Amino acid sequence: MLCAWPVSAQISTERVMNIGRNALQFEDYVLSIQYFNQVIKLKPYWADPYYYRAVAKFSLDDLDGAEEDATACIERNPFFENVFYLRGVVRQNRNDFDGAISDYKQGLEYAPANRNLLNNLAIAYVQDSNYVAADSVYEELLAFYPSYASAYLTRSQFNLMRGDTIAAQSDLDKVITLDKNMADAYHLRALLHVKAHNDYKAALDDMNRAVKLEPKRVEYYINRALIRYHNDDLRGAMDDYDYVILLDPANTMTYYNRGLLRAQVGERNYAVEDFSQVIKREPHNYHAILNRAILYDELGMYDQAIADFDAVLEVYPDYAAGLFARSEAKRKNGDNKGGERDFKQYMALAERIQVNPDVQREASEQAAENIRERRESDKSISKYDRLLVGDEDLMQAFEPKYESRVRGRIQDRNVQVSLQPLFLLSYYERPNELRPSNAFADELMQLNELGIFNHSLVITNEEELITSALITEHFISAGKYTEEIERGDNNNPVKYMARSLDLMLIQDYADALEDINRVIALSPNLMLAYFQRAVVRYKKLEYSRNEMAVSGDEAGHDASATVSPLSQAAVRIEYQLILQDLDRAIELSPRFVYAYYNRANIHFVTDNVAQAIEDYNQAINLQPDFADAYFNRGLAHLRMGNDVQGREDLSRAGEMGIMAAYNLLKRMDKQ
Repeated sequence: MLCAWPVSAQISTERVMNIGRNALQFEDYVLSIQYFNQVIKLKPYWADPYYYRAVAKFSLDDLDGAEEDATACIERNPFFENVFYLRGVVRQNRNDFDGAISDYKQGLEYAPANRNLLNNLAIAYVQDSNYVAADSVYEELLAFYPSYASAYLTRSQFNLMRGDTIAAQSDLDKVITLDKNMADAYHLRALLHVKAHNDYKAALDDMNRAVKLEPKRVEYYINRALIRYHNDDLRGAMDDYDYVILLDPANTMTYYNRGLLRAQVGERNYAVEDFSQVIKREPHNYHAILNRAILYDELGMYDQAIADFDAVLEVYPDYAAGLFARSEAKRKNGDNKGGERDFKQYMALAERIQVNPDVQREASEQAAENIRERRESDKSISKYDRLLVGDEDLMQAFEPKYESRVRGRIQDRNVQVSLQPLFLLSYYERPNELRPSNAFADELMQLNELGIFNHSLVITNEEELITSALITEHFISAGKYTEEIERGDNNNPVKYMARSLDLMLIQDYADALEDINRVIALSPNLMLAYFQRAVVRYKKLEYSRNEMAVSGDEAGHDASATVSPLSQAAVRIEYQLILQDLDRAIELSPRFVYAYYNRANIHFVTDNVAQAIEDYNQAINLQPDFADAYFNRGLAHLRMGNDVQGREDLSRAGEMGIMAAYNLLKRMDKQ
């Protein structure tokens, strides 16, 4: 159990709530739950902590706990539409469509125009097969929000599910007119081009747009590879499969399909490697074993080929083509008797097939199909050379997805390219085998030698999420430092520094900033205090700006329509204060490389990109193996239009272990 720590006075439950929401917005769900537990213990009649704890539990996939807390919130405040939305989403995740529908309808009693509630209600009706009710809700939703692209998108999926391709096409065209950056709309329209019109050229155009907008969606590359294959662009399809494996190295279907394409273009050894990867993951995948057997035979590796043919024929003893292939492999391997025996068995089986009308009809239908794919559940061994596709019909891929953004801030569905983060003082660093930490500073060593801190301090930009036990430890530690300070040790800047670290780790940035202000007042030449204050200010600013996004998202409309916790002028002032702290750190320690790097990041995010490049240059001059600085400088050069310098920096960063650099370079080459 955690206890609140006294700083200047007993901390209020409102402050604990705010800190918990802060942790929630930064996706530290375990920590946020600890805070909400405190509030619930102190004020069990409050509804809000149950709501936010339900959000955290939902984000951790604890659906039972989330529903229980949402219900507890409703019992305390039955007029809060957001909690009905949350519980509805939880119930939809559990396929309790009746319960979800009930929640959405109850939420709409208090907020009849809430578009998230309306959108999810329509989809819940679809999932419950009540299409008449779904149509009615979509009409109501679009009457309220005629420019709401997501509603047209989900309705298009609904129309596709029931086979109305004309209405679906109209909806998707409308989505793209309203929002040209909605990748899912291009993706769905590409699939529609294939299903309704067999138009692979138009499908490819739309898939290219989808991939450009969301370059890390595995399913986009899988579907584009299939479309490229139908356009006879085998190399393009293989490029897409290469990138899928980079994003998802365990994707067995992709290894299988790439193996087929590699075999088609004569890359037999590489194809063998792909089928071997499939067999390693699925030892009983006889289609992969048969393909590998054929390749081994073509490569003259007859022992291996015969072993694979044996495995296939043990399960498919009447597979005539397999018997013939094994007979030939045995002959070429010097086993004429074995080859003859297999050949006789093959001939006997062929005669039996010729007089069997059912087998003849099946063979005729199969030849007439002219289909170039095989579904996963189709175990017909004769279809070994067809590209593998998922079991679900395309219609199932079109099933509308309900809105589930309930975490407290707007989450980017698309993983965007972002700067390597700021460096800071911490106790914890995430291990990275590709880039072992080498951060060092004399000032850091001097602080650690004082022996006041609970753990050794490190300088890192790869923070590790701390465990529940460590969260408790830092709560207790902050309280102990408070006791020591209040007993008379109130002029020791290092004690305030240590407590500030505890408070930062449990994400109480306001009190952490107060403590570090006191450190600087007591020790105005302590360089690391200015360095750390800049980071704490930045984290506090990010929290305030995220609160603006939360307000907009929870209200069901754009954040720009809400009152921002910080005005634009206040944000500019905060950035200036951050830069002043970093200027002072550099003044006190001109060779402290991480201050230049952090200052460069701040210049970048405030659109002073030329100045950012100067600071990255200085950081690299001081530390020539500074991978993060190369990566960020590469992004800065790209922002400035300096493609050659940007690529050079990204390549160097990749050499030093930042794998995101290679991903970005590859994506740039495909655009």
